[in-house]
Amino acid sequence: MARGCLCCLKYMMFLFNLIFWFFIVLLVILLAELILLILFFVYMDKVNENAKKDLKEGLLLYHTENNVGLKNAWNIIQAEMRCCGVTDYTDWYPVLGENTVPDRCCMENSQGCGRNATTPLWRTGCYEKVKMWFDDNKHVLGTVGMCILIMQILGMAFSMTLFQHIHRTGKKYDA
Repeated sequence: MARGCLCCLKYMMFLFNLIFWFFIVLLVILLAELILLILFFVYMDKVNENAKKDLKEGLLLYHTENNVGLKNAWNIIQAEMRCCGVTDYTDWYPVLGENTVPDRCCMENSQGCGRNATTPLWRTGCYEKVKMWFDDNKHVLGTVGMCILIMQILGMAFSMTLFQHIHRTGKKYDA
């Protein structure tokens, strides 16, 4: 029974290690993830500034050719999250013109509603809404992160177990 389990473990680990190249690459990946996570939290203010800047630059591509995906993404985000622009609705003015926003920024969406300055608009920027969503769901994100961490540590442990088993069985055949 124990020999069968060990054989099964051996073949499963061979397949797993073939995908992840054994213990060292898993360790490098884990360390890189930890370093990136630490840097993310240390430089959170710069990350926020750069993200807002990049998103505002992305708004300028809203009506350009070959950017239908970007336009659809902004429309979906604004409709689903009930927000408008990056920081607020005025982010659209340099892109679409004064007092003009996409129709998805309107509280009551209809064709051409974004061209009317008197139409009620979503006032909150999408960046703040996304940050609030992450804050509300940080327990789910933390759980997913911990599961990934546990899987990586188990992968490294199984990799070392397989290495030790192969090393021990190799010595028996040499004698």
